[in-house]
Amino acid sequence: MFVIISAEIDLSVGSMMGLLGGVAAICDVWLGWPLPLTIIVTLVLGLLLGAWNGWWVAYRKVPSFIVTLAGMLAFRGILIGITNGTTVSPTSAAMSQIGQSYLPASTGFIIGALGLMAFVGWQWRGRMRRQALGLQSPASTAVVGRQSLTAIIVLGAIWLLNDYRGVPTPVLLLTLLLLGGMFMATRTAFGRRIYAIGGNLEAARLSGINVERTKLAVFAINGLMVAIAGLILSSRLGAGSPSAGNIAELDAIAACVIGGTSLAGGVGSVAGAVMGAFIMASLDNGMSMMDVPTFWQYIVKGAILLLAVWMDSATKRRS
Repeated sequence: MFVIISAEIDLSVGSMMGLLGGVAAICDVWLGWPLPLTIIVTLVLGLLLGAWNGWWVAYRKVPSFIVTLAGMLAFRGILIGITNGTTVSPTSAAMSQIGQSYLPASTGFIIGALGLMAFVGWQWRGRMRRQALGLQSPASTAVVGRQSLTAIIVLGAIWLLNDYRGVPTPVLLLTLLLLGGMFMATRTAFGRRIYAIGGNLEAARLSGINVERTKLAVFAINGLMVAIAGLILSSRLGAGSPSAGNIAELDAIAACVIGGTSLAGGVGSVAGAVMGAFIMASLDNGMSMMDVPTFWQYIVKGAILLLAVWMDSATKRRS
């Protein structure tokens, strides 16, 4: 999402996710490395691959579309090469815990309650700071209403998940990444620089922002996030597959656009992107449960992506 906000694009995330998941599976299954070492190697490799893309875009001035399209092909080829075109399985029990384990019911509620307390405290602290600076703040009743609605949704979701087997570990990881991303986007100078670059590149440069270094960091962070996704994917599947992550980049782009991120850059939110991903995942699961033919699934997702981009373009023209 941050890549798109900075007015760039990354078409290599699907192949990169498959490659990093394959590397994690190879380290776990073939090499027998302990889980912490496998995680560290995968995360560092993701950071480096993302930085590699960012270096070409930021410092060599190659369009991100071309750089990441080349990466999409190269990473897929490397994945097929290192796996010999075969599925690397089965992953160890420790590795499988990342994507297949569940939190105990009480632990899920405790983490949810603590997270809500931190969220409420963060919002009220920001509100008091705005009031101290003499800035306009939303009414207390509106703030309490939003926080109450958030608490109902979060605790209700935990209750529903506990009714099955508990909160899945990937959901916990997603929540932590969501909160971290929201904090970075709204509360840090780095996040504001990303929006400034996407909104007006030359104005950002003239204001003293190091555009090249910021774009490199954005792509590196993107690679790190892809590495986490690759670990979860291989852990959940219990294997590393040469076809893993195929066209996942289109799902990622569609999720961002559906969530309100503008392909022109400068506009978007982490929460919106996650909501877009939730919509895309629900669509996938719904069509699969309805036994919709595979070719129709591709057609529907393509139509949704086209519609979302068209709506984004129409909105920008009106504004």
